[in-house]
Amino acid sequence: MKTIPGGYHNKLLRLNLTNKSHSIETIDNEILLKYIGGRGLGVKYLFDEVDPKVDPLSPANKLLFVNAPLHGSNAATASRFTVVTKSPLTNGVSSTNSGGHFGIDFKNTGFDLIILEGKSEKPCCIFINNETIEFKDARHIWGKNTHDTNDEVIAETDPKAAVACIGPAGEKAVLIAAIMNDKGHASGRTGVGAVMGSKNLKAIAVMGTKRTNYINDNDIDTAKKEWQTFIGEAPLTKNALKEYGTPALVSIINDRGGFPTKNFQEGYFANADSITGETIKELYFVRSQPCKACPIGCAHLSKTPDREGKGPEFETVWSLGAACFVNDLEQITNANYNCNELGIDTISAGSTIACAMELSEKGYFDEETFKLIKKDLGKELKFGDAEAVVKLTELIGKAEGIGKIMGMGSLKLSQKYGHPELAMQVKGLELPAYDPRGFYGMSLSLSTSNRGACHLKAYLVATESLSTPFEINRFTGKGKPGLTKLYQDLTSTIDSMGVCIFTSFALNPIHYANMMSAITGVKMNSKELLKIGERIWNIEKLFNLGAGLSRKDDTLPPRLMNEPFTSGHSKGVKIDLDPLLDEYYKIRGWTKEGIPTSEKLTELGLD
Repeated sequence: MKTIPGGYHNKLLRLNLTNKSHSIETIDNEILLKYIGGRGLGVKYLFDEVDPKVDPLSPANKLLFVNAPLHGSNAATASRFTVVTKSPLTNGVSSTNSGGHFGIDFKNTGFDLIILEGKSEKPCCIFINNETIEFKDARHIWGKNTHDTNDEVIAETDPKAAVACIGPAGEKAVLIAAIMNDKGHASGRTGVGAVMGSKNLKAIAVMGTKRTNYINDNDIDTAKKEWQTFIGEAPLTKNALKEYGTPALVSIINDRGGFPTKNFQEGYFANADSITGETIKELYFVRSQPCKACPIGCAHLSKTPDREGKGPEFETVWSLGAACFVNDLEQITNANYNCNELGIDTISAGSTIACAMELSEKGYFDEETFKLIKKDLGKELKFGDAEAVVKLTELIGKAEGIGKIMGMGSLKLSQKYGHPELAMQVKGLELPAYDPRGFYGMSLSLSTSNRGACHLKAYLVATESLSTPFEINRFTGKGKPGLTKLYQDLTSTIDSMGVCIFTSFALNPIHYANMMSAITGVKMNSKELLKIGERIWNIEKLFNLGAGLSRKDDTLPPRLMNEPFTSGHSKGVKIDLDPLLDEYYKIRGWTKEGIPTSEKLTELGLD
């Protein structure tokens, strides 16, 4: 196919940090249409160019920034760019996306993909203005937080530029470090900030005037109106998320008995009313600040008596709150600001602190560590200590004191002290705010997620709790393997299209296929779209297999399978994962060990 599909520039920018050189390459049309963009395009290039056994923090690993064909079309929520690399936290594939404005400005440079290679000898930042590439000295901003870095990079480049950067955590290779953009939006999970820091890259600034080519504007307008109508009518996207942000989910999940409390020892937080979206709006809400092209507007600015910034989000009020048995919303919000400014993932940070609290209360730390905690905090570490949560997020972000140990994440922390069973993680990535004992389908979704424990790769809570698009029994595994595959394949395409997962509360595969057909000018139906998602899921799986991950890694923490709740609305539930895995692998066309068969790879064009 010689004609460039709509929605693409067909260009990638390859940046060599070692010798400060760059090159521009053409992306094959067939690759674009088989992987779409964003997550799919990124993992395709990662698979082709990076040895899955590479040390994630070595110069041989690559860091990819990828935008998507919908960016620039003003389709609802079409602003999410993706970062892809090999994760230093899970040792497997990493793909994480972020909203804000950066993705659109990145698209306007005229590139669909940036591949960062090698390592700079000294701290640097990169300014991309259309096809003008500048490598700049960043030694004077090395050590600064993400907000100050954002301001200084803009001052030194252009007021219209958008910035993605790391804070002290990324610089010091904290394994739960994030890449932050637009002052508060995070490519948060799997330690991508540590990879960026390992390359001595402090920031990327982007701007441009390249407009994306489309084939038929009338078809795009029709598809956009269809999206707008359905998103504007669905209850979650019309009201709840707009009004209260993602913390609107706190009461719902807690009432189901699936809100993990005290490091997943309990499933109900009695003080949940203190950390709901309604409470945040009453006490600390400033205004809504939607991502570019977003009619939902779940992103909110907040302000405590001392500070202000974005969030906290649902996962954050859980991880820094209920997971640590803390209900002091002001301190939770301040800890959230610490994470944003220092550049760490709030889910992993809070879950690791909760793990440390349990290790401490059960006396599992050695004498030297107990002394270090006493020195850093001035007291013992216990559940419910809000001040300790704030202080520990600061120490983790700066890799100081006990924070340097905790910055490894909960699995390595708990392994160090001989109790890995206390780490609530899958493949090294900390679990989100949904206890599988309250949402049975999430047990399979979380355990099989290629990037580790992630709700955003198959959000079965939508059907198990939110009645979207329908409601199913949350306490049974019946039908869940097939539903998990469907959600995983669909989410792979949503991530690759560069739109928000929240659109799935209102749209179905037909809507997404209609939009892709309109944008690219290449007709596809929902079945073909889901096949692309399946291809993306399988190529991620192949990378993980090459990295040494196997069926033994598709599992859950022992606590979730062996210790049912003794009270609450999810009382008595135990997860029997193996039968679900067997059926799931069979539906996927994989062997009993979770390896894609040659027939499946041939079917997907991956042979």
